Amino acid sequence: MATIGFTLTFWAWDLIAPIAGWYGDRLDLSSFQQSLLVAVPVLVGSVGRIPAGALTDRYGAKLMFPVVSALTIVPVLLLIVAKDSYALMLVVGFLLGLGGTTFAIGIPLVNSWFPPAKRGLALGVFGMGMGGVALSGYFTPRIAEHGENLPFIVVAVALAVYAVLAALLITDRPDRPVPTASLATRLGSAGRLRVTWELSALYAIGFGGIVAFGVYLPTYLKTWYELDPTDAGTKAAGFAVVTVVFRPIGGWLSDRVHPALVTAVALGVVALFAIVQAFDPKLNPGGTIALLAMAAGLGTASGSVFALVSQVTPQAKVGSVTGIVGAMGGLGGFVPPLVMGAIYSAKDSYSIGFMLLSDLALAGSVYAYGRMRGIRPGGAEPEPDPTKLTARRP
Repeated sequence: MATIGFTLTFWAWDLIAPIAGWYGDRLDLSSFQQSLLVAVPVLVGSVGRIPAGALTDRYGAKLMFPVVSALTIVPVLLLIVAKDSYALMLVVGFLLGLGGTTFAIGIPLVNSWFPPAKRGLALGVFGMGMGGVALSGYFTPRIAEHGENLPFIVVAVALAVYAVLAALLITDRPDRPVPTASLATRLGSAGRLRVTWELSALYAIGFGGIVAFGVYLPTYLKTWYELDPTDAGTKAAGFAVVTVVFRPIGGWLSDRVHPALVTAVALGVVALFAIVQAFDPKLNPGGTIALLAMAAGLGTASGSVFALVSQVTPQAKVGSVTGIVGAMGGLGGFVPPLVMGAIYSAKDSYSIGFMLLSDLALAGSVYAYGRMRGIRPGGAEPEPDPTKLTARRP
């Protein structure tokens, strides 16, 4: 139920991106304006994970999942009303960000029901809900061909049905620890953990890359490779499917190998193929291979980072830490579409953007391998290497 809910709300969260070109033509938007339109829901959904995770620690997913799913229906239907005004679309996009907060609701729910040795795979399976982006990329433009308002009606009905089922079927673990401290106190406690921000940085690269490609890849394919919107959406959906498949693989590997090592290798792959794509290869086969390889690396990294979260975070703080880490991951997806749009407008090229992605992925790979391999449960510092200790002077 958590995975289904995550999938549907992510579809809602990503409703604008697959048909952003249609809005661009209808409202005569510049590349940057179009990028901003698809980035606003990402920003709000990311920041909203912080309170959503903390509220889930307090009230449980049984309440939070149906409530958030039901509230997401409102901006989905408002997209029908706002389609002829760019300013209104930005406002509705802001509200649509609510759909992106369910990630921080599902992680503590799933985490509480599985023993540590199985959490990597379980959280990876839940993370497959980000396939809602792939569903949106594939189905939204095709449904729109039968009626420009039809995608929003379909998603709204699906969310309504899910909200009812979630209220009936989702069960919080009976013995889960329920914090009594205030929201601000709990977020402050999670924010003071060094590991929270280390994991946030890695997730901003891994999941942020997925979100960025999810919202901007259709525009990139349409602009640079001159694909029609439906074909661009289909290929972007294929990218998203690969990230979805590799997320549980990242979690599964992390149950067997240290998740920091899995993260380092995965981000190294992303760094390599981002360089390849920066040289603007032909879409078939070079560009396709590079993009799909990056998708595999980003999906694996996003799964392994949350396997690491489950290992080093106390159960009572999982929601709060997840909220912060998830927010940083989403924010990592907010900036790249704006950067790519601005670079293309100024330089008529995307190469600089891909080189920046390569630099970030390489930095994350080195940090994950060098620092995070020695981290201990609870977010404590790594054990000191006795061979490097020096005798203290008397």
